Amino acid sequence: MPYDAAGPLVAVVVLALLALFTRWAFGGRPTAAPSRDDDGLLTRVATLGRRESALQLRALLSDAGIRSTVRFPGAHRAEVLVFPEDADRARALAVSFSNEE
Repeated sequence: MPYDAAGPLVAVVVLALLALFTRWAFGGRPTAAPSRDDDGLLTRVATLGRRESALQLRALLSDAGIRSTVRFPGAHRAEVLVFPEDADRARALAVSFSNEE
């Protein structure tokens, strides 16, 4: 009879040890929050004051074959981001775009 309770007891002990190990391995380390200036893999090519302007610039970049995204970090502010390999061409288009407005 004492061996009938050993299976569930071993399972509970193993689960408790796994829980303690994962808490030790993954908990307790503070994770660094990304800074406001962290663009990740992307490069900022333009900061505009209007959402519509940023979307128009994004459409212009798309027509030129440049992948881009728009981020809205605050009220009345929109940033257009592209991959680094396209940044020079995108900046040139952004300058011509700002001259047209």
